[in-house]
Amino acid sequence: MSSRERPLSPHLQVYRWQIQMVTSILHRATGMVLAAGALVIAAGLLSLMLGPDAWACFTGVAGAWYGKVFLFGWSWAFSYHICNGIRHLVQDFAIGYSIRAFVRSSWMAVVGSLVITAAIWILASNGGAA
Repeated sequence: MSSRERPLSPHLQVYRWQIQMVTSILHRATGMVLAAGALVIAAGLLSLMLGPDAWACFTGVAGAWYGKVFLFGWSWAFSYHICNGIRHLVQDFAIGYSIRAFVRSSWMAVVGSLVITAAIWILASNGGAA
């Protein structure tokens, strides 16, 4: 019997990175980012309830460069999670299981989330007016 050291199950060093792997990992990661963002939303609502001084402090942090980076990342995570969730919902109806369709829908989720995020930030920078 061979005593060769090898992993008991395939791991990341065995597989080549593919879009399907990336979308699966990103879906989980964006779910965690959305949970953190929910805490920020709760903090914003709490500061709104506490009065103008607390709200001014919250908007000051959100308006700083690091606040905008977080909000941009959170809006992308939200857009991606929605797009990929719709992709999974479609696949729950047994549509798009071929490898080609799976790769195409994975790329559509990534590109769609970027387009939606860009649209959100363009509308936000125009004051909400289209």
